Amino acid sequence: MDSLTQIVLGAACGEIAMGKKIGNKALLFGAIGGTIPDLDVFIGNLIYSNKIDAMLFHRGFMHSMFFAVLAAFLLGFLMYKLYDKGKRKDTTTRKDWIWLFFLSIFTHPLLDCFTGYGTQLFLPFSDYRVAFSNISVADVAYTVPFLVCLIVMMFFNRKNPKRKLWLKLGLGISSIYMLFTIGNKFYINSVFEKSLAEKGIDYQRYNTEASILNNVLWFGIAETETEYHVAFYSLFDTKNVFTEWKVLQKNHDLIPKSNPDLARLAWFSNDYYSLSENEDGTYLYNDLRYPLVDMGNGSKPVFSFKLYRDGNRFDMKTYVHDFERNTTIWDVLAAFWERIKGK
Repeated sequence: MDSLTQIVLGAACGEIAMGKKIGNKALLFGAIGGTIPDLDVFIGNLIYSNKIDAMLFHRGFMHSMFFAVLAAFLLGFLMYKLYDKGKRKDTTTRKDWIWLFFLSIFTHPLLDCFTGYGTQLFLPFSDYRVAFSNISVADVAYTVPFLVCLIVMMFFNRKNPKRKLWLKLGLGISSIYMLFTIGNKFYINSVFEKSLAEKGIDYQRYNTEASILNNVLWFGIAETETEYHVAFYSLFDTKNVFTEWKVLQKNHDLIPKSNPDLARLAWFSNDYYSLSENEDGTYLYNDLRYPLVDMGNGSKPVFSFKLYRDGNRFDMKTYVHDFERNTTIWDVLAAFWERIKGK
């Protein structure tokens, strides 16, 4: 999920592990631990000159269980060595620090598994991408109450029982909301299946995703042999069916899957992608796991890349759609808000 959410969850893990011993400093170290897996974004760009390689490095090894264990021991030993001296001597143990970093680092990829992006939790033993797709990569209903509870908790002394109460409240509210999103996912799937049946679409497979910042407006995509059928549904819609159907051509034959770079991108997108050729000989790659945006000039994917030849490989750069050049993020969010309210 987004960085703020991971910081909040990491801070809570720090409190669980060492809050009674070091107070608010546990929140700080937990927040640092919760941020560490996402450093793979920067590390990937340092290691790889090819942007495809760099993007695929994200949510890879540094988001695995193996990395969580390895990093917890290394950081735990290091922080214990640095902290356990002077007047802080013997106030913590090496086990405390290992436990803090394991909790804060491991819960990061665990939380990411509930989004649709995909997390390689089992590397280096398997590159399977775990993606339950029941919550957006950023959801204010999950993060904000959790954050507020931790902020209130910080004002109490580390030995005050109210501190534990506010921690439990933050964890409880966020966990209950996560359970709601899982149940909501099953409901949304049933609505989409019914909608596909009513439309008479003979599909091979489908997926549903929550739109950004909420769990109310959902996007559904169904795959046939040559195209995708996509639509929207809000929990506030007057009818329990997906509407605003669009048909997107796959055009997968433009770049055959025998091309290693295209094959890796397709794997990254769980094979939900479309291609088109630009006038300059480059290609537009659209990752269709995420909702389309309609700003009055047609629906456009929000996650697109321009692929171009670089020697015997493809490289990529972010593609900016026309609606992105002429609108702000607030315009896009306003359009989503109008659709969230239902129709």
